[in-house]
Amino acid sequence: MKYLTALLSLCALPAFATVDITGSVAAKCVIQADKAGVYGNPIASKLSTTPSDGGVLPVIRFDVSIADSYTANITHPTSFSSSPNLTDTLAWTGSTSVTKTSVSGMSAYNDAKVVVDSTTIFNLTLAGSTWFSTASSAIYGSAKPLPGGTYTAVVQATCIAK
Repeated sequence: MKYLTALLSLCALPAFATVDITGSVAAKCVIQADKAGVYGNPIASKLSTTPSDGGVLPVIRFDVSIADSYTANITHPTSFSSSPNLTDTLAWTGSTSVTKTSVSGMSAYNDAKVVVDSTTIFNLTLAGSTWFSTASSAIYGSAKPLPGGTYTAVVQATCIAK
């Protein structure tokens, strides 16, 4: 019997357990679509969100609760996400700027913005809300008339932690 007990103790397996640790982080930078944009068609070959061209600028709001921890990266369109069949090239232009702020010092974001290709980067140095408007235009071919139909493009906005 004592040999059987000794033999069984050599075959004993250790016990293991795992314990999860979880946590939640509330967003400290929130992006809201404030106003949808609309393309105007001032001439047959052009679509533009500029109000003087009959368009409506899209507006995006960034709400930041921790100062100097995020950048706002906003990319104006360089293609349509949906459109009629286009057989020629499009020349795209666009820009993004601050249009409203909850804190007066945020107006300096426009002077300090960095533009890389179609993306405008704003250093969000103050806590609060900032509204950005994005102008977008596309000119079709060599002044060719755009085909009739519905055109849709997307402004991409991301909040990047520093």
